[in-house]
Amino acid sequence: MSRIAVLLPVYAGDDPCYFGQAVKSLKIQNTKRLDVVLVVDGPTGPELEKVIDNHKGCFSKIIRLEENKGLAVALNKGIEYCLESGYEYIARMDADDISLVNRFKKQAEFLKTNPEVHLVGGAIEEIDEKGKSRNKVIRYPLSHEECFTFFEKRDPLAHPAVMFRRSFFERAGMYDEKFRKNQDTQLWFSAFKAGCKFANLPDVVLQFRMTDQFFGSRRGGYQRARTIYRERLLLNRELGYGPAANRFAWAMFLLTIAPAFIRKIAYRLFR
Repeated sequence: MSRIAVLLPVYAGDDPCYFGQAVKSLKIQNTKRLDVVLVVDGPTGPELEKVIDNHKGCFSKIIRLEENKGLAVALNKGIEYCLESGYEYIARMDADDISLVNRFKKQAEFLKTNPEVHLVGGAIEEIDEKGKSRNKVIRYPLSHEECFTFFEKRDPLAHPAVMFRRSFFERAGMYDEKFRKNQDTQLWFSAFKAGCKFANLPDVVLQFRMTDQFFGSRRGGYQRARTIYRERLLLNRELGYGPAANRFAWAMFLLTIAPAFIRKIAYRLFR
């Protein structure tokens, strides 16, 4: 099986404890064909640097950006390195999540046996600040056709749980660096337009960290809501989605400008 690169971006706002747990979950994976590419997005501070130094043997490559450029730029730098280095499979992970021990082996085997598929995600289990299960598993559509239909309303994959085939980027391009938020939605949009094939595993592959900050001001506000709404209308038109998709986009606009506690309730009910 081809070697797998895992892109792990980290920046000053990440929690050093969570980051350490994320790295440890990579060190115990049940495949030896795994290279961790760490992308340090600007200055981080002594606590995060201590974690990096303690686990430096885990990283096959450390890419450092002099200034914080945002997730899209950091990921693109990592992808460029991975493509130049000849990796066939390139996986994503965030600095506060935990990959299950068999995640990357399962995803790589799926891509190997399904050569028409360009990227594969999987189900995710929510965990709290202490790493305990929130007793909630989010499952995504399995087939490409189901993913395309699902995209009328929401993203069809969990971004930090995805593994790409290198040909995905050759066909769809990389992240649009204009988007400091929702860069994953824009990438899925470009990929569907480019004819990339999507899939998800039914298995849980990642523990996704949920904290109160998830529902804070960074996910709300009128300006963000208006931007997302306009982008979504364009996406719906380009992909041929119908009026129902536009109505859902309007509902999401209203939810985004709602108070954080309303967004939290809605997430629990409908996610």
